Amino acid sequence: MPFSATDRLFVLTGAGISAESGLATFRGSGGLWNGHRVEDVATPEAWHADPTLVWRFYSMRRRDALAAQPNAGHLALAELERQMPGRFYLCTQNVDDLHERAGSHHIHHMHGSLFQSRCTRCNAPFPDAATYETTLPTCKVCGHPVRPHIVWFGEIPLALEEIYAELARATALLVVGTSGSVYPAAGLVHIANQRGIRTIYAGPEAPLNAEAFDEILLGPATEVLPTLAASLK
Repeated sequence: MPFSATDRLFVLTGAGISAESGLATFRGSGGLWNGHRVEDVATPEAWHADPTLVWRFYSMRRRDALAAQPNAGHLALAELERQMPGRFYLCTQNVDDLHERAGSHHIHHMHGSLFQSRCTRCNAPFPDAATYETTLPTCKVCGHPVRPHIVWFGEIPLALEEIYAELARATALLVVGTSGSVYPAAGLVHIANQRGIRTIYAGPEAPLNAEAFDEILLGPATEVLPTLAASLK
């Protein structure tokens, strides 16, 4: 059994689990959107150069995410959280809301949320599921431009201190559907190893940092994660 009834579980999910709900992984599809490199629509420099193009990109991503549905992997993680009250923490690199819609509650979006925006001056995020194709949003308080509440390339992930504190409390780390190439998320397994935390990877193919894991469970999240959740019952 990968987890015991007394384990404190830290879960990190990546684009692979959302891909099983039909959402594009841009790193795995040539990194292009309408002929543009993703870096050209998802960096601070891109925002300053062409905010209209950036908002078109994120409007498309919002539409795609709203059309997607949580899969069996998302549902299994929500079930694990129910089975491990107070001992479960979900950190995701994904910006969609599929974990929430599956029933997960104790969750942190380290790269921001697709359904939040924030003023470039006030810097306070707020719920926002609107799409902006031509008219760009401005802050109702100060009138400054509003941007997606997303951690872009070159920006620092959100609440890293919280992430490291939760990992320090864990007895097991489960990583699902990540490439093992995006830092600092890819470095969490190395921190876990230093602390003697058991490490497990689940995904259809081994990540780039596969040698750092104690156990590799190859297979789609929709197949592997329900089996893990059932093993705790």
